[in-house]
Amino acid sequence: MGIEEEFPWISEILKILESGFPVIIPCDTIYGIVGTVPDSEKLIRGLKGRDESKPFLQLLKKEWVPDLTRTDIPEKLFDLWPGPLTLIVEGIDLASIAIRVPNDNRLLYLLEKLKKPLFSTSVNKSGKPILYRSEDIDFEFKNKVKLFVNEGDLPGGIPSTILDIRQKPFMILREGTCSIDSDLLAK
Repeated sequence: MGIEEEFPWISEILKILESGFPVIIPCDTIYGIVGTVPDSEKLIRGLKGRDESKPFLQLLKKEWVPDLTRTDIPEKLFDLWPGPLTLIVEGIDLASIAIRVPNDNRLLYLLEKLKKPLFSTSVNKSGKPILYRSEDIDFEFKNKVKLFVNEGDLPGGIPSTILDIRQKPFMILREGTCSIDSDLLAK
């Protein structure tokens, strides 16, 4: 069974993303507001009420990583992908970016078809708790996105671990579902 048969809404998501609009879909950790880089950034910021200075996580394919960052990623961290690890790195343009290789066939399929990274951010207004219940997501974001793929509540969803590796020692910015070896955090 192909991904189109397994997830019949995947072609609709692809069309919406290709047109530059964000969607709300279940991701590999929690529900996410997802859109193409850079096309959907302004719309996602509007949905979240997020200021212009805080960058969004970018989901990408593992083989794209060397083309997007100047930061040397230790092999022990690189080997944790695909998975729930977000790294803060220095981008090619010297700006900081957050990157993750998702462990989700649907997201990897979308990345393959779009041939560009996807912004992904938790479903919530900036500064408010993350929404896990589909009813809450529907209430807060109904008619604000072109598509919400509702797969029910995702209780107990744990976001990715966020690790800043721009300088040593590396710093965990958010404890999540991925464990980091203490030797990687040492000076």
